[in-house]
Amino acid sequence: MADIKLELDEKNHGAFNLYDEGTKIGEMTVSIKPDLLTVYHTGVDENQGGKGYAKQLLDNMVAYARNNNLKVRALCPYVHAQFTRHPEEFADIWLKEA
Repeated sequence: MADIKLELDEKNHGAFNLYDEGTKIGEMTVSIKPDLLTVYHTGVDENQGGKGYAKQLLDNMVAYARNNNLKVRALCPYVHAQFTRHPEEFADIWLKEA
C-alpha cells in the first residue's frame, strides 16, 4: 500500500511524496505560503501508471489545503485539468487566475 508524506524544506518548498514499501514512486511538488499552496508538478513512475496514484496525491493535497484554509494555485497541468473538469468539487480552494 502506498503512503503519502508532505516533506518541506525551511522555505516551505517540497512535495507530497508517494512511497511504496519505502521507495519513492511519485510526487506532487508544491510551495506553501500563509494563505496559498502552489502546485507545480505531479509525477508518478512510468511503471506505476494506471493505479490511481496521481488521484491519491491530488486528494491528499486537497485535504491538506482544506484543513489549513489554503487556496490552491494550480500551475501543474494535471491538477489544473482536474480543477477545470470538476470546478464544483474544488470551488472552495481553487484560486482561479485571470
